[in-house]
Amino acid sequence: MDQKHIRNFCIIAHIDHGKSTLADRFLDLTGAVEKRKMQEQMLDTMSIERERGITIKMQPVRMIYKSKVKSQKSKEEQAGQEDLDFELYTLNLIDTPGHVDFGYEVSRSLAAVEGAILLVDATKGVQAQTLANLEQALMQGLVVIPAVNKIDLPHARPEEAAEEISKILGISQNEILYISGKTGAGVPELLEKVVKVIPPPKGDPKGPLKALIFDSSYDSYKGVVANIRVVDGSVKAHEVVRFMMADATSEVIEVGVFRPQFESTTILETGEIGYIATGLKEINKVRVGDTVTHEQTQARTALAGYKEPQRVVFASFFPQSADGFDMLRDAFAKLRLNDASFYFEPEQSDALGRGFRCGFLGVLHLDIIRERLSREYGIVPLITAPSVSYRITTRNKEEYVIYSPSQIRDAGDVLTIAEPYAKVEILTSTEYLGQVMQLLNESRGISKETQYVTTEKVLVRYEVPLAEVVVDFYDRLKSATSGYASLTYELIGFTPNDLVRMDILVAGDMMEPFAQIVPRSEVVRRGKALVAKLKEVLPRQLFAVSIQAAVGGKIIAREDISAMRKDVTGYLYGGDYSRKKKLLEKQKKGKQKMKAMGKVDIPPDVYFKVLQRS
Repeated sequence: MDQKHIRNFCIIAHIDHGKSTLADRFLDLTGAVEKRKMQEQMLDTMSIERERGITIKMQPVRMIYKSKVKSQKSKEEQAGQEDLDFELYTLNLIDTPGHVDFGYEVSRSLAAVEGAILLVDATKGVQAQTLANLEQALMQGLVVIPAVNKIDLPHARPEEAAEEISKILGISQNEILYISGKTGAGVPELLEKVVKVIPPPKGDPKGPLKALIFDSSYDSYKGVVANIRVVDGSVKAHEVVRFMMADATSEVIEVGVFRPQFESTTILETGEIGYIATGLKEINKVRVGDTVTHEQTQARTALAGYKEPQRVVFASFFPQSADGFDMLRDAFAKLRLNDASFYFEPEQSDALGRGFRCGFLGVLHLDIIRERLSREYGIVPLITAPSVSYRITTRNKEEYVIYSPSQIRDAGDVLTIAEPYAKVEILTSTEYLGQVMQLLNESRGISKETQYVTTEKVLVRYEVPLAEVVVDFYDRLKSATSGYASLTYELIGFTPNDLVRMDILVAGDMMEPFAQIVPRSEVVRRGKALVAKLKEVLPRQLFAVSIQAAVGGKIIAREDISAMRKDVTGYLYGGDYSRKKKLLEKQKKGKQKMKAMGKVDIPPDVYFKVLQRS
């Protein structure tokens, strides 16, 4: 295939600005999917994506587009042809997520293309994640095509949105396209601009094979399937390839492209995006960011690959029974293959047995993994409360990092606890500036900069403890601003603070999963809030249960759950009252005995309900 007729691009935008709907119109316009098979959110292949209305995984698709660009053929060559002023182009589109938790998916997509469509909602204008994704695209040196979407809505303000984009990019408003992903208005002109403006891929077709793995999945018949962008050379089925980072070899059993389902082809050439089925069953041999080359004629150097994603939330997953450990490990390995930002390693807990400590890009990411475990593998694990990492300094000046409070080796030997801080950027309307700054100050934030993007929009930059951001800060921000605010954040480092460990006791037993590291000044407030929340979600038992929060052995908050009461005298139909009294006394003694000996079994869903602060 002639590289001059290939265009690789992706769509970037804030969440819910219409990326997947625009991708649907592209598929309609190019005829990539038959009309009878077409459905909304065609590139969102997971059921959880359709239900929640968000894109979680990037999804590539190949389209053949008939462009109005004038043909370079001579008049003699054009003689007898119907379409004299059209040329066929191969368009490789990658649809990307918009939520801040899935920014790593976006960064990998950007590394596989030459251009990006920057989509902005005409009703909301530029948002925080719009700026974050734009910054990444410009750092990659991509050609950016700005477009204002949803112009068909009655309350759309396309001119205001275009003005914001022009100020940010430093371009004329005439260069910005106005489209509707829903009705298709302006979409043909947008595709024409993709062909005209985005450059064709560079690379050496005759050089040794160099292909970048930007995603992967597992197929029980084909083994590990690697999604690749061919930078140099070409690859065919039955050729032996080497994965340079993993130092592993495999015979390619199939090559193909995305339409958007897998469709096998004979060859993948320079500049193309497609997949190779490796046949490998060892999942760890195929890594995202690795370089694929031929075994016989190997490339001298590997491609740059990707930066390691920064996991900011950590939680431990335990099987409901010891027999489920191997099943949970296999499920995690397959999820890790399909989600490069997910991390896990074995962990041993005295209270919960063998499990895994897992790292996530945010609480939504954690929730998606939990949901996928249940849907795809039928596993409902027990999950500890999420936490960030902390750096512990002992009195002997020794330093170590912990991912949960239970990992503190000796509480009496701790000199300082340093917590991670994040650079937070919030884009909001000027009328909500006061509420946003109040929320940030309540979250122990440090003000850094306030910048007016337009007369009606302001960008606020703060440094905030990561623990305050990752759990429910986004929900509180939306509540404080009636939904007119957007958030993006980035980890910047550790800072020592006055922090202590808070333990939770249920029926006198310490519940390790609920332990938290909190600021000393907020121990009482958070302790009361947590035990009150536990009282709401814990099921009642046959005996009275006490819930306590403690710091260093001192109880700082308490709630009690009354025992379930059974009417043990209901079957009596008369006689002396002493018969009833005898039964009630017997019941009372039984409850006292159960309270002394009984243990509370906490259902797995209770742990996740406690994630949201009171």
